[in-house]
Amino acid sequence: MAQNPRPDARPRDAERSQKDILDAALAEFADHGLSGARMDRIADGAAVNKRLIYYYFESKESLFRAVLERTYEGIRGEEKQLNLTKIEPIEAIRRLIAFTWNYYIAHPEFLTLLNSENLHRARHLKTSNKARTMNSPLIETIADVLERGVKLQLFRAGVDPVQLYISIAALSYFYLGNSHTLSTIFDRDLLGAKAKVERLSHMTDLILGYLVRD
Repeated sequence: MAQNPRPDARPRDAERSQKDILDAALAEFADHGLSGARMDRIADGAAVNKRLIYYYFESKESLFRAVLERTYEGIRGEEKQLNLTKIEPIEAIRRLIAFTWNYYIAHPEFLTLLNSENLHRARHLKTSNKARTMNSPLIETIADVLERGVKLQLFRAGVDPVQLYISIAALSYFYLGNSHTLSTIFDRDLLGAKAKVERLSHMTDLILGYLVRD
């Protein structure tokens, strides 16, 4: 009788198995980082034999890269749904700021995974053509919004779309990534509902204050 080459005793769909592994791995890497993550816990979380993880992803390092690619795919996919090239430029920037802020709040695992990858000097992303390819359309979209804004004499000229996106991301990333220490230092609940509304308004005013012509 022919043997199933996959080390999994239960009949499972390959796509479903990989999704379950990636789901469990995302949670494990987000909670423990790459160094602290354990393949045994990922296997338990995915309800698969640990050998099946190695069958699909070869190593913990490769699995971590796959998780990173998946997280970027998630945020970039939702950004596409904003249809920023079809929206008036000022409103497009407002929506991008609000989306970035709200996405980071809804997906704290995205920030923790980025923190972990930065500790490793982005060595996994450096070997991922997929991650770089996914990010290029976003920059092209922002460039289009900026160009339309300049033509309509709404925006200042010469703004680098990469620098602009980094600034938008940083305004959310630093605040949320350091909210506990900042809340303690300044004796203010920076994650309260009112504070989050105020923060989004402040970030929007900052970015548009820089972009919009007087």
